[in-house]
Parts: sequence; C-alpha cells; structure tokens
Amino acid sequence: MDFNEHQYIESLTDVEIVSAILNKDARITRLFLYEKCYPLFKTRYDKYYTDCESCIEFINEIYTYIMTPGVKTGRCYLSTFGFSCSLTCWLKIVAENYCHQLFKKRLDVIDSIEDVGDSKFLEPISNEIDSFSKQDMEVALRLMPNKRYSSIIRFRYIEEKSSEETAEILGMTMENYYNKHRLAKVQLAKILRKENML
Repeated sequence: MDFNEHQYIESLTDVEIVSAILNKDARITRLFLYEKCYPLFKTRYDKYYTDCESCIEFINEIYTYIMTPGVKTGRCYLSTFGFSCSLTCWLKIVAENYCHQLFKKRLDVIDSIEDVGDSKFLEPISNEIDSFSKQDMEVALRLMPNKRYSSIIRFRYIEEKSSEETAEILGMTMENYYNKHRLAKVQLAKILRKENML
C-alpha cells in the first residue's frame, strides 16, 4: 500500500469502510481487508488450522464468510456488525472463531472416518514412505491437491528434516504444523490408495 492509499484508508471511519465493503467497493475492500488487515489475518493463519494454501486464500474465505447472506435472515454477517468495538477487533474475533469452526469440523470428519472402522486410513505412513521409490513419491506429491501438504511431506520424509525444521521452513507455529502434518498424511494416503501404491 503506497502512502496516499494508506492515508486514504486511515481517513475512513469504520462505518464508511463497512458500507463500502457491503456495497462491494473493490478498492476499499482491497485496501482494508487485503492490505491494512493483512498482518491481522496472517497471524491467525499462522497460528490456527485453516487448510488454506496461503494467507490470501484465507482472507478470501473470511471475505466470503462475512459477505454470504444467511439462509434464515438473508443478511450477511458483516451487516450485523454493531460498531461496539473497532472493525479490526471484530475481524480478529471473526477470524479466530472461523478457525475454531474449521478445526471442529475437521475433528468431526476424522471422528466419522474412525467411526466407520477405517482407522488404518489415518495411521501414520512414515514407515511406508521409505519403501517407495523416489520417482513414485514425486508422482504422489505432484498429485496432492494441497501444495502446502506436499511440502510438509517432502521436507519431513524425503529431505528428512525434523518437525521443528519443517515448521520453521514453512513459517508455521508448531501447533499449526502438527495439525497440517496429520492432514498431509491423510491426503497422501488417499493419493497412494487411489494410485494403488499403498
């Protein structure tokens, strides 16, 4: 954000910003959510489970979350903002609650998989990785839809870096790393089974 844009967004009140975002003003939405609030979202993205490949993807999800009309009310979440705190404070709470909801959904999915007796699906696969050729593993990693997950597998098992080193390379907290590491193994196991490699 250049100096003039920074001055401009700082000159707006929360009421003006909310109104502009609700009216789908692309400039103010970009300046406020994607630039001014980027550090706020990046902190939450690094700290919590999101399953997003980048912070921008996370901001896109939050934008969709606050702008999608509710089924019962027909009103979007942002339109319910009551201005009892600052807009940035409200967004921080929204982002954290959103991450907690995602984490709970992920646990529910994992529990449902385990409930149907497919616990082998979630077993750690680190021992099996050693038995694959490098070429097979490269194919499997390319097939993984989430590139962040494939990076975790590559650093942790192919390059044999420690969990701490992998987390540091990927700019993750250890809590976030452990969450994403487990999901990465589940995703890799799906790919290996689909390709009849496991």
